[in-house]
Amino acid sequence: MEPLPFEILDAMIQCFGRAFHYKDPMASFLIGTGVSRPVVDKYKHEPKFVWARHLLTELGESDEGRITQRKVLTALCRLRNLPDPAVEDRNVGLEALRTLKKLAVEHDLVVREDIEKRQSTISHGEEQVRLVQERATKLQKLRDIFNANVVRNDRQAAGYSLEDLLVELFSLFEIQYKRPYKTPTQQIDGYFSLDGFDYLVEARWRKEQPTEGKIGEFQRKVNTKLESTRGLFVSIVGFREEVATQFNGQGANIILMDGVHLTHILEGRIDLREALRFMIETAVQKGVVYTGLFCR
Repeated sequence: MEPLPFEILDAMIQCFGRAFHYKDPMASFLIGTGVSRPVVDKYKHEPKFVWARHLLTELGESDEGRITQRKVLTALCRLRNLPDPAVEDRNVGLEALRTLKKLAVEHDLVVREDIEKRQSTISHGEEQVRLVQERATKLQKLRDIFNANVVRNDRQAAGYSLEDLLVELFSLFEIQYKRPYKTPTQQIDGYFSLDGFDYLVEARWRKEQPTEGKIGEFQRKVNTKLESTRGLFVSIVGFREEVATQFNGQGANIILMDGVHLTHILEGRIDLREALRFMIETAVQKGVVYTGLFCR
């Protein structure tokens, strides 16, 4: 780290001597910029000009200290008014600050930091736009796959396609999702974690809506796991209201998602995380496991 030019250091000393009246505001300012309290207090008994010179000289003896020097410089250059209202000659203090800012611009010491910060902000914004566009493109591909399966005659093939689609969809929204797997006694269509809870998944794309027995069978799978485990039952053709209500209320540990829910997500009307959280909160707060979504 290159040392600060002498004229910059001298201008900083002038600012401390002329823009501050009392020592406590000056000490607070220095500590706020990252100067350690022992270094601040070490020379505090000296007059402000001498105090500032000793302090800046000591900081300039190491790379870490020179970094702190630049933080102090930047903080002084960002002042739009005197930091200590008790200063007797306000104009002299403001002129000291203006002189320092002019020198800092000439030496490209503060301007570079501001430019880099702006460039970083722009780059972050561009990256966010890129990610949104990329997600929209991937959602379109998944939507095309989904729509193709709507008119597909082979329901079993559509079911397998749904399992793959869910893997891609959850990955797109950065939710870690495990593909279908088998235990010695069970077939699990998927698994994911969200907000500290684990969820088993049942994915169905049949011609008929699932019966109470089929949903109950899935709930029993969930109940064989740790107590905090929950379940997500996805049925593209939906659920009969009188069947879904059988799983409401106390002891409910599953939520039900249908093709309308999935369409809203694939068309970008609602974020997958938002959709899941809304359904989960409805189940937690109202004991209702099958609910519509409020979308854009």
